[in-house]
Amino acid sequence: MKYLGIQTQIYRNNLKSIFLLLMFPVIILLFVWLFLALLNYMGTGYYDEAGNVVHELDAATVNYYFLSTIPWVVGGVGVWFLIAYFWNVRMIQRSTGARFLSRKENPRLYNIVENLCMSCGMDTPKINIVDDAQLNAFASGINRQSYTVTVTRGLLDTLTDEELEGVIGHELTHIRHRDTRLLVTSIVFVGIISTVMSLAVRMLYNVSYYGGGNRRVGGSGDGRGNGLTVIAILIAALVCSALAYFFSMLTRFAISRKREYMADAGSAELTGNPRALASALRKIAANPGLDGVKQEEVAQLFIMRPDEMDQGLLTLLNSLFSTHPDPQKRIEILEQF
Repeated sequence: MKYLGIQTQIYRNNLKSIFLLLMFPVIILLFVWLFLALLNYMGTGYYDEAGNVVHELDAATVNYYFLSTIPWVVGGVGVWFLIAYFWNVRMIQRSTGARFLSRKENPRLYNIVENLCMSCGMDTPKINIVDDAQLNAFASGINRQSYTVTVTRGLLDTLTDEELEGVIGHELTHIRHRDTRLLVTSIVFVGIISTVMSLAVRMLYNVSYYGGGNRRVGGSGDGRGNGLTVIAILIAALVCSALAYFFSMLTRFAISRKREYMADAGSAELTGNPRALASALRKIAANPGLDGVKQEEVAQLFIMRPDEMDQGLLTLLNSLFSTHPDPQKRIEILEQF
């Protein structure tokens, strides 16, 4: 594997972050236009001379309403993104159950983190712990004030000093490469889309459940309009859901599996002991923790994907688009250093 310098990696990740920032508003506005277009198409039907229902898209009307909603959509999403972006630490802590770890609680970990930071000339990040008997770790944050390294209790209790140093070196490399900023950007974007999807589905359910009784078969135009509205919302929700899922796949492509290989290589260079990280990965693979975190986006932060997340109907797709390479391949590469 060709090794890239840290500045090159930082430059590439910054470009990816900018790409995501530019692409996200486009995707959101596309959702809005499609939703308005589908509502217009399905809700403006009329009967021709033969008695058949004919639907036509009034593009001028759709564009009028679309242009009038752009400031509200951009403003709302922008405020939402800024709040989520700058509160990402608390959001991730709440999702993982992490808490601050003081030096008094574990001076061993602090010594390892500080020694590695001094050797590469970086500021010491905050240190958090998850009281989980299984093994995992991750880095998070968007700037010097929020950069954090989080480990599980099981990781501290199981790994030797050399193995723990390898894991910490891996996480510090993510921070140095600014992988965490790219990941947080992805998490916030996909989280916004997921929330909008959930609201759309709930609205569809309410309209179908509470509005269904008002529909009359063969009744007046109002009854048919109500039925067409439900159908239009259903189609719009399905289309937007499919596009939102596709967007989440794109973000996982943008955050490629090479990110983990690069962090492994950075740890090997930082510690000078690649076999220690290989040994740590072997132990983590046998018992990866943080199973309680079910969001795939948050799991992208972890040094190894929780094994419990392999269950579900989307297992195949998640594995195809996963940002985590096979642990055995990572171990083999480290052992070749």
